[in-house]
Amino acid sequence: MIDSLTINGNAVELRKKMGVDAYSPLDIFALVSNEKDLTIIFYPMTQNISGMCVREKNNRVIAVNSTSSYGRQRFTLAHELCHLYFHKTLKKVVCGKNFNSTKDPLEKEADSFASYFLAPHEALRHFVNENFKKKSLDISELVQIEQYFGLSREAMLYRLKLDGYLITAKTEEVKREVRKSALRLGYDDKLYVPTPEKKQHEVFGKYIQLAEELYEKEKISNGKYEELLMDAFRADLVYGMENEDCFD
Repeated sequence: MIDSLTINGNAVELRKKMGVDAYSPLDIFALVSNEKDLTIIFYPMTQNISGMCVREKNNRVIAVNSTSSYGRQRFTLAHELCHLYFHKTLKKVVCGKNFNSTKDPLEKEADSFASYFLAPHEALRHFVNENFKKKSLDISELVQIEQYFGLSREAMLYRLKLDGYLITAKTEEVKREVRKSALRLGYDDKLYVPTPEKKQHEVFGKYIQLAEELYEKEKISNGKYEELLMDAFRADLVYGMENEDCFD
């Protein structure tokens, strides 16, 4: 496994290639929507799997466990980007959910990359120095950081430990009632809950674009076009989108 300085550098460089600086929080889902030849699949998986990625020639697919919290899904997507962009020999990989020392070196590297991609070292240090002036953090400060960078509690604790920050609250206190700790400070709980069940099956990116292109060029029938969209869980594109006349 390469050192953390290099991993952080790779994360910052990829952010720059995607048009994001090293300090700003980012909407990773919107960011990857502009990536060429990439299909993103949201699908409910077993509890111990966070996601997977597949590379075959010019086609790249990332699948994210949609039953995970929104914060964890953001982390998973960043983790899979590491595999696609920096682990060129991997053609297919299924990624576990837990952070632990027994992981494969490439998996541990991807975990670190995901953390640095969402919150680069310079950005986290700047945020802490500007707001707290210390490396010893309590529960309210932990919540502020994870809300700002959009990291799940588990991923936030992993990162703070990685960078040598200390959490003054007990481990048990930090890991329980995660949603409540944010709600009590006036934050929304979106970061800590999974995708609503009716939206846990969705596909975006190249697959949808190719189906549209084939249909527009009359290479497939309307029936086949709709079949492809239904296979991608995009009934909204087949039967019409809700509130499509709303321009707010």
